[in-house]
Amino acid sequence: MSFTPKSASVVYYVSDIARTETFYTETLGLPLQRMEGAEPFWLQGTLESGLEIIFFEQEGAHGSTPALVFSMSEGGIDDIVADLAGKGVNIVTPVSEAPGGWSADFLDPDGFGIGLWQSEEFPRSLK
Repeated sequence: MSFTPKSASVVYYVSDIARTETFYTETLGLPLQRMEGAEPFWLQGTLESGLEIIFFEQEGAHGSTPALVFSMSEGGIDDIVADLAGKGVNIVTPVSEAPGGWSADFLDPDGFGIGLWQSEEFPRSLK
């Protein structure tokens, strides 16, 4: 099963979310909003180009962040992850609960992290 991404986000894992907020909003002037639903809050903003930039406070190593995350335009995240695994793709995090929906992570051939995110309003499987 293939999918058509609805949009894409660049996700950073940072060690100090408050410090990150100050830098990106005050120093760089990026419009970021505090989002609730994960502890602590996370930051999210959309650039004029439409690209989303998201910051979570959690441990991340260079090479694992930033990560490219595709938002799915419809349901079926379980089907897509199963199809990717069947094609030999290294699934790092199986489909799991995420703020506002479901997510899964996998690696490209060079080991770069790619994520999928699906809103909870869509079914996890279309089969």
